[in-house]
Amino acid sequence: MIFGLSEEQIADFFLTYGVGAFILLMLFIIGQLAWQSKAGKFGTMIMFIGLGLGILGFVAKIVLQSILER
Repeated sequence: MIFGLSEEQIADFFLTYGVGAFILLMLFIIGQLAWQSKAGKFGTMIMFIGLGLGILGFVAKIVLQSILER
């Protein structure tokens, strides 16, 4: 028990919100890379699509978990 929370509760919190914060950081990093490399509209779109698929997978995982827990 840390701060009154079990290991499972801490892991669940950081797997949900920690990974969500990491995704926002990755969006910023991809935007910076696209801007600094002067990737253009198409290159920027491809970079964000690649990251967007990862985000979609994370959201799908949360949705599937909530459906299966019912």
